[in-house]
Amino acid sequence: MVLQDNVMKEYLKNVYFITGTPCGGKTTISRELAKRHNLLVYDVDEQFEKHQQVSNATFQPSMNKKFKDADEFFLRTVDDYKKWLLDNTREQLDFVLLDLIRLSQDQIVLCDCHLTMEQAQQITEPPRIVFLLKEPSNIIDDYCNRPDHQGFCDFISSASDVEKAKETLNATLRSLNEKYYCDIKKSGYFWLERTPQSTVEETTGKVERYFGLESLPEIKKVDRNTELADGLVRFVENFSWEDVKEHTLQVLRNWEFSEWETMFVALVNNQIVGMVSIAKTDYYPLPGIYPWVSSIFVTEEYRGHRISEKLIEAANQYAKSLGFKKTYIPSEHVGLYEKYGYHYIKDIVNYGNGIDRLYVKQLG
Repeated sequence: MVLQDNVMKEYLKNVYFITGTPCGGKTTISRELAKRHNLLVYDVDEQFEKHQQVSNATFQPSMNKKFKDADEFFLRTVDDYKKWLLDNTREQLDFVLLDLIRLSQDQIVLCDCHLTMEQAQQITEPPRIVFLLKEPSNIIDDYCNRPDHQGFCDFISSASDVEKAKETLNATLRSLNEKYYCDIKKSGYFWLERTPQSTVEETTGKVERYFGLESLPEIKKVDRNTELADGLVRFVENFSWEDVKEHTLQVLRNWEFSEWETMFVALVNNQIVGMVSIAKTDYYPLPGIYPWVSSIFVTEEYRGHRISEKLIEAANQYAKSLGFKKTYIPSEHVGLYEKYGYHYIKDIVNYGNGIDRLYVKQLG
């Protein structure tokens, strides 16, 4: 079955592709963007072994080709090595696209990948892809010296003639990327070239602005006696949720958090637009149930932009890092938190004798 380009682009509209030449900064920039905006990174290289396990030698012969040692892998002709790399990328792309369709339906995904311009034209639109480049004349040392390539560095070092293996790899990467590098620069695609003067901050900012991600909220944990904590007090003083205002202000002003309890905020252009708490107790006589994800609030003008979801996800990631297996949300709403992976357990009675619904989410 062949999917038409317009269908693929529609189903991948929440995917932002970061591609380019080796050592252009794809991995660094995609992870920095993810950290700033609490986004998912899908690294194609990290998925290869999983895809290989479900591949088939008949349909994906390059992905299933075995090499007995580093000599057999590296001491082949440049043309053979180049063809094998290209075929691997082409064969894996089907798996990648299906993964991205599944992952991106309800969230933005940053895809750290290897795409030709032809492939880019088929699966996405120019505003959702950037090419990060590095002049490809000699990239082997940069490639092998990266911590995330340590396994590959050890492999190439096991060759009987290490210098010859490095020469073959360098020639192959140069052959693959020289024309690609020049063609991208002549194309209408957005590209950035890595130089000795490039910084992660500057490059990330340029990609962020090109993708329009600067308008996405940045999620931050609030710590005691910080400017962010002071800003949260001012935010609560002025927000419209009168039912919780006084209690929340008391907790924040006196920092009545115990153990691991805290709050997260969403910021747009350094202005707080939303908040969430993660707490051991809530407005219910249920001491055996915790942690609670509570005090979820987003200002009216920023509702409808999935900010609540990002705040809840940040709270859940924090809870998971502390070793918790599940979190709970109390609510009077039906059909709201189910969208975020929560499941109704039972009705519960709060301290004011009101009845709410208790929801739980398993933290995978």
